[in-house]
Amino acid sequence: MTQQSRLRRVGWLAVLSLCTVCYLALHLKVHAVQSEVVRSERQIIALEGQKSLLETEFETRASQEQLASWNRIDFGYTAPGAAQFVENERQLARFGTPRAVGAPAPILVAGIADGDKAPPFAKFVSPLGRPVDEKLIDPNAVRDAAAERSSATISIPLAAAIGNVRE
Repeated sequence: MTQQSRLRRVGWLAVLSLCTVCYLALHLKVHAVQSEVVRSERQIIALEGQKSLLETEFETRASQEQLASWNRIDFGYTAPGAAQFVENERQLARFGTPRAVGAPAPILVAGIADGDKAPPFAKFVSPLGRPVDEKLIDPNAVRDAAAERSSATISIPLAAAIGNVRE
C-alpha cells in the first residue's frame, strides 16, 4: 500500500466520522425541538382548559347578575327574614289542616321499653298457606332426622341454616 492510498483511507474515515458526529448533533437537536413542541402542546391544552373554566365562570356570574336584576325589577323576590322561620313543631303544626274524611291513619312508630314484656317470635308461616312442619324449626330435630335417614340426599332444616331461633 502506498502512502497516498493510506492517506485516502484515513481521509474517508475522518469524513465518515465527521458525518456521524454531525448526524448525532442534528438528531439531538431534532429531539430537543420535538420535546419543546410536545411541552408547548401540553401547555396549550392546559391553557384551553383554563380558558374554558373562566368562560364558564364568566357566563355563570353574568347569568347570576341577570337573575338578580330580574328578582329586583320583575319578581320582587327577597331573602327570607328571621320572622319567616318557626321555632318548634307546634308552630309548624298550626299551618297544617285537619285530616280529610277517608284519609289513611298516620303512621305510628312502636317500640318496647321493657325487654321482659317482649312478645315471642312470630310463628313461621308458609307462603303457600300450609302450616310449617315443626321439625323444620326445631334444632334438636336436625340430629334426629339425620339419624333416621340413611340415603344420600338430606334436607336441611330451617333452624340449622339460621341457628337456634329460640335462644
